[in-house]
Amino acid sequence: MVRKPAVAGYFYELNKERLLKQIEDCFRGPLGPGSLPEVKKEGEGRILALVVPHAGYIYSGQAAAHAYYALAQDGKPKRIVIIGPNHRALGAEVAIYARGEWQTPLGNVPIDEELAREILANSDIVKDDTIAHLYEHSIEVQLPFLQYLFGNDFSFVPITVYNQTLPVGIHLGNVLANVLSEERAVVIASTDLTHYEAKAVAMENDKRVIECVESLDETGLYLNIGKYHITMCGPAGVVAAIVSGKKRGAREGVLYKYYTSGDIIGDMLEVVGYASMGIIL
Repeated sequence: MVRKPAVAGYFYELNKERLLKQIEDCFRGPLGPGSLPEVKKEGEGRILALVVPHAGYIYSGQAAAHAYYALAQDGKPKRIVIIGPNHRALGAEVAIYARGEWQTPLGNVPIDEELAREILANSDIVKDDTIAHLYEHSIEVQLPFLQYLFGNDFSFVPITVYNQTLPVGIHLGNVLANVLSEERAVVIASTDLTHYEAKAVAMENDKRVIECVESLDETGLYLNIGKYHITMCGPAGVVAAIVSGKKRGAREGVLYKYYTSGDIIGDMLEVVGYASMGIIL
């Protein structure tokens, strides 16, 4: 079973060569890291989780590039789990794509079926469901960046979340900590931050989110979301990244890059916030 790309030609280039150039432009761009990444064979392996945005590459690609630049320097992980919000509300509330491959213009990436089975066996809320993944972009847009780093020589587990509550995030974090406890693994939480607020408001609210990730405070994150009506779309995945990271020994969160869509297109009245962060040993 091959999951075909849903947003190629829309969120990112459909043509392979143009996509590779687009990714390189994200790394080299004025808001990107400034140079192309080189994967270190003997990286330190300090990154336990990443928080990465998922808008179209022309908007958030340079922010995302910072996370993948850091991952390249850290070395190739053995296991990768990507958690993204389910924007379309299709399928199960927490859905894993448990077998087969995902296709992008850069080739096919296999599902880590063994790890998917372990997650399902350790959770009573994660369901084996492909419908939730059919049209969702939040996980798909991460794959070309990973393929740029590692070719197609890696596997991953995709999990979509519609039920964006704190208990769901904590549960996922505990499950992932259990199944990844002995592995060199990275959990990627795919989320954009504030949606369609004035830039000054977005920056203030997003600062609150970033500070909670830096201090590994999943409860404070949800308190801030409620108190300040913060419209980030994937908080449960970020909580899962924090909780699993702390249980695996994480000491801090670090901000790699933050900017808003206003910094790309010049509209400061209704921006979306983009942050790339790491949760590290």
